[in-house]
Amino acid sequence: MPDMPSPRLYPARERTVASPARDLAAELNAEQGAAATHGEGPLLIIAGAGTGKTRTLVYRVAHLIERGVSPERILLLTFTRRAAHEMLSRAEKLVGSASKRVQGGTFHATGHRLLRQFGPDAGLPKDFSIMDQGDAEDLMQLARASLGYGKQEKRFPKKESLHYIYSRHLNTEKPVEQILQQEYAQFVEFSRDIVRIFAEYTSRKSERNLVDYDDLLLFWAMMLEQSPSLADRICGLYDHVLVDEYQDTNLLQARILRGLCRHHANITVVGDDAQSIYSFRGAHFRNILDFPKHFPNAQIVALEQNYRSTQPILDVTNTIISRALERFTKTLWTQRGGTDAPWLVTARDEQQQTRFVVDRILELHEEGTPLKEIAVLVRAGYMSADLEIELTNRNIPFEKWGGLKFLEAAHVKDVLAFLRVLENPRDEVSWYRILMLMPGIGDVTARAMMESMADRSWDPDAFSHFVPPARARDAHRGLADLIRRLRGARREDGGVGEDIDEIRALYDSILSERYDRSEPRLADLDQLRVIAAGYPSRSVFLAALALEPPSSTQDLAGGSESDNDALVISTVHSAKGKEWDAVFVIWAVDGWFPSSRSMDDEDQLEEERRLMYVATTRARNHLAVTYPLNVYATRRGQDYSIDQLSRFLDRGVRDKMQRVVPQEPAAPPPAGGAPLPASTEPAIDLRALLRGRFGG
Repeated sequence: MPDMPSPRLYPARERTVASPARDLAAELNAEQGAAATHGEGPLLIIAGAGTGKTRTLVYRVAHLIERGVSPERILLLTFTRRAAHEMLSRAEKLVGSASKRVQGGTFHATGHRLLRQFGPDAGLPKDFSIMDQGDAEDLMQLARASLGYGKQEKRFPKKESLHYIYSRHLNTEKPVEQILQQEYAQFVEFSRDIVRIFAEYTSRKSERNLVDYDDLLLFWAMMLEQSPSLADRICGLYDHVLVDEYQDTNLLQARILRGLCRHHANITVVGDDAQSIYSFRGAHFRNILDFPKHFPNAQIVALEQNYRSTQPILDVTNTIISRALERFTKTLWTQRGGTDAPWLVTARDEQQQTRFVVDRILELHEEGTPLKEIAVLVRAGYMSADLEIELTNRNIPFEKWGGLKFLEAAHVKDVLAFLRVLENPRDEVSWYRILMLMPGIGDVTARAMMESMADRSWDPDAFSHFVPPARARDAHRGLADLIRRLRGARREDGGVGEDIDEIRALYDSILSERYDRSEPRLADLDQLRVIAAGYPSRSVFLAALALEPPSSTQDLAGGSESDNDALVISTVHSAKGKEWDAVFVIWAVDGWFPSSRSMDDEDQLEEERRLMYVATTRARNHLAVTYPLNVYATRRGQDYSIDQLSRFLDRGVRDKMQRVVPQEPAAPPPAGGAPLPASTEPAIDLRALLRGRFGG
């Protein structure tokens, strides 16, 4: 690898923004103002789609600071780092630089910060390492194999399934046996074996000073619930707690919030029960419904004035959600009139549905709507396959949200594994990953090396003392030298980039051997090195990447969204919180939306209804919901079924929509010359010929 010059670090200047004099309540509508200026005690803000939820929460933060609450004693919890940053940046415009001292971040980042501070008093060494999901699954596999479950006569759950069951058990508080019965009935007979693996997994985490994402929340809750002295110290940090997207919290997060407010009830939560769509991630719908029970005397404020959609769109979405079995009553309204009712489009089959969507997209674009202001939403990613082919054929640029995350790329994880073992020599998962990269080292040798290090209590120099087999000596020597150099280096701020330089001196040749086209991967590592230089230490860098993994190098660098004008194709889950001028919801067919898996479960079916509500409330000006009548069982098969329109679009909903049927293009004239004159005698007698086959 050619030497890369170390980037020069430019120190940030102290920012000071004056607090302008302004009447905050006067800048909000009546309901927003009541929520923002609420005094002491619990507050539940039911914020319908597009009603200015973020604006209200920002003004709530500003009001607390303005009335004299110390910013450091306000905790703002969100589900993404970007959401917290956006809110605090907006608050700064209202009350000046003081808002920057508000303690804000995600649940996991806040839990991480508190564990670094208070963990040593709870038996958790301060230098723990955070595993991402992939690493946690790998450690689960090591636990599985160590207990002899690697080779079973019967089918046994894989590491991904085991980790999912483990995480779901912690976040939903459901017994393992119940989760198996509901979601993995084929593995119920292994329930005791699975619990044994979980016990081994937790032991390995403890012995190697590792924590996973779930531990960040679980240990936080335990400190609040199991140690009165620690709970008092943690709760004493904050006078007010504010929570965004409360409908997406799980039972563990709800326990944390109750623990944080044990000495006061100054908690403000913002959410929309109608947008609770993440039960598959452990979110608990009842958290928001039961908030008044958990926090007695809670004031409830409903935000109903919508600033996003036209009234005809809201008439449809209000009717969809009015069928929900349990909800906080609210009816969205807007001053944006609008005359174009949402379209309900009946297509003959998938191909006609695709043609309609593409034709309508082109029509809207020709009328002046940028492609990036148009979205096609699907219940599941595979449902857009035919559409993607047609868009490609017609040269219409599009981006599909999702795909491989930057930190999930193998070469990035490889380099980070080197950094992780430097920070935590007991990180067994990262050791195994590194050793399996080395030429001449296979599974048996790698496990022997790790056993040798474990026997030496994971002493930092334990690896260099191992005597490898002959075929692995060169690789062992090179790796031992690298680790020795990195451990002995004394870095100034930004030295993480220099660590990566040292690692790449060894790793780049391995990368080039593994991939025919290594240039894009080497470019990723160049970008990783530049970003790493901005972090003060390995531990801070690794924690930042683990807590909020970026999806691309652009995200890692904090870059802005692309300026390219491209259509968006997205699952409804990924579209939550977004909005577009025009939205197409396709495959509104029973068994597709709602999904077939939800049909026999009332709770799941209700979540599917909320998912349809989220999809339809993303539109500002144009909404089209499409469904094909005929669906082929497979792309190559000839059997098709006549499908039913989604049950969520009942007669009351349909009455508020414009029915549209795509017209087929005119058929081309038949091939051949002029038509022949009609004959009085048939050329042949088909029925006579058929009778003749049987002697008739």
